[in-house]
Amino acid sequence: MACVAALLASPPALLPFPSATSSAALASCSCRLRSAVVARALRRFDEVEGVSKKRRGIGGGAGGSQASSSRKDRGLAVDFKEPQVADFDDLEEDKFLNAVVKVYCTHIAPDYGLPWQKQRQHASSGSAFMIGDGKLLTNAHCVEHDTQVKVKRRGDDKKYIAKVLARGIECDLALLSVENEEFWKGTEPLHFDRLPCLQDSVTVVGYPLGGDTISVTKGVVSRIEVTPYAHGTSDLLGIQIDAAINPGNSGGPAFNDQGGCIGVAFQVYRSDEAENIGYVIPTTVVSHFLNDYQKNGKYTGFPCLGVLLQKLENPALRESLKVPSSEGVLVRRVEPTAPASSVLQKGDVIVSFDGIAVGCEATVPFRSTERIAFRYLTSQKYAGDIAQLGIIRNGNSMKVQTVLQPRRHLVPFHVEGGQPSYLIVAGLVFTPLTEPFIVEECEDTLGLKLLAKARYSLATFEGEQIVIVSQVLAHEVNIGYEHMGNQQVMKLNGTVIKNIHHLVHLVDTCKDKFLTFEFEDDFLVVLHREEAAAASSDILKEHAIPFVRSSDLSEPYVDTKDEIQKTSEDFGESPVTNFEMGIDCLLWA
Repeated sequence: MACVAALLASPPALLPFPSATSSAALASCSCRLRSAVVARALRRFDEVEGVSKKRRGIGGGAGGSQASSSRKDRGLAVDFKEPQVADFDDLEEDKFLNAVVKVYCTHIAPDYGLPWQKQRQHASSGSAFMIGDGKLLTNAHCVEHDTQVKVKRRGDDKKYIAKVLARGIECDLALLSVENEEFWKGTEPLHFDRLPCLQDSVTVVGYPLGGDTISVTKGVVSRIEVTPYAHGTSDLLGIQIDAAINPGNSGGPAFNDQGGCIGVAFQVYRSDEAENIGYVIPTTVVSHFLNDYQKNGKYTGFPCLGVLLQKLENPALRESLKVPSSEGVLVRRVEPTAPASSVLQKGDVIVSFDGIAVGCEATVPFRSTERIAFRYLTSQKYAGDIAQLGIIRNGNSMKVQTVLQPRRHLVPFHVEGGQPSYLIVAGLVFTPLTEPFIVEECEDTLGLKLLAKARYSLATFEGEQIVIVSQVLAHEVNIGYEHMGNQQVMKLNGTVIKNIHHLVHLVDTCKDKFLTFEFEDDFLVVLHREEAAAASSDILKEHAIPFVRSSDLSEPYVDTKDEIQKTSEDFGESPVTNFEMGIDCLLWA
């Protein structure tokens, strides 16, 4: 879902917009909405006209005469030659507009099918704004896989080199710095304001497609709730607005009527059945990201319990679980690697979190008269924080404590370090299975069983990976295996493979005559160890591959001694994220 797409797509989707160079398509309104849209457009046109009439006159024409009389009253000389400075009211307004800058980024994404190289570079533009202390805030997807980031102030023709200090993949935020002091001369940072209320006015500022200068769009707050973040595949608090958000707006600030920043524009919802649905990252999420960076010197992530929950709306279900009142959520599944696995069990009912009651619809009180998804409470914590849970187990109420940590997916949605790991043995290319690899290779080529593991499996120990052979580089040493591809390797010489680094260790320390790889469904690949090693140089030269393994695998392997525990089933019955079935059907917290 986290992709750069056309402005208007057919299926409903949450789309982040990192690039102002994305293609755009225009769609006509349906009949029942056309009259309302036209009326609203006319009202906005009248409002804009009213404002423009007040501010018009620094050029020629009728507006010029109006400006002439008003400025004479102020004792100012009038020049009808395209003045370069606006009136004093505009200068006051420009204080917060001048803090918004345009971001130019050059990206080089990894090639997951050929992990020793990268794809062709491309460029995009987005928005950012000053937050003080020599730092800028933007979206993480605006500077994803960056090789060069430049920023330009409003009204300036010079671009300055920026450095990415931190990326928050889950919250889609990135922190930038500009070392050149000239960039900061005469600037004022924006100030964050409180979380807005419904129907509050909101103004989105940025540099979207359609022009080079700054753009301002206005709307109202439509909804505030826990929202799926397309880039980070996470669920965090989000503000839904009806102001236009287009490619290039990403990373730009959203303001309230008082000029306070209430969040960061980052994604839109596109569908044939809906329009004008944009999303803003609220200041609560922004402050969590900034505090995390200040506290740890890096981004550590948003923690969670690591449990799959079920609502308890049905009275008979609550009675069977001995839950006395209309409260609580049922624990369906606990991640084996989550700290909560030591205190929570399948069948427990969570009725409170840090003393806050959890409703039977998996919601908790929010502000004065609202309710919000239970996930909101865990997202307010930091990695390593302790949470106290009130649970009901077999009809008995009790209190338990657990440490909260970010989730670690068996098949990660983003590759740490940017470049995928790989190992080449006799032309067999081994690499960990990741979501970017699945997207690049297309799901149809993986096979149902491997795809089901990616969607339904949880890691059973820290550091576990699904290691696959992505392709075989043909050579006489691997005759008969050339057509292999996208198959999971399970064992090497009888030893279960924990991850790609463990596989490298097993290959390097092997003294046997043969390298015997066992794949899914008992498929065997047997290679002469010495012949395989001797063929490596020829294979690398033939395919212009610089090294037999990625640089991260050159470090010594440290065995965690974790016991590999596998159930009778290779994968569970529920998807591992809320994105698979929708947040109403699947509740990970």
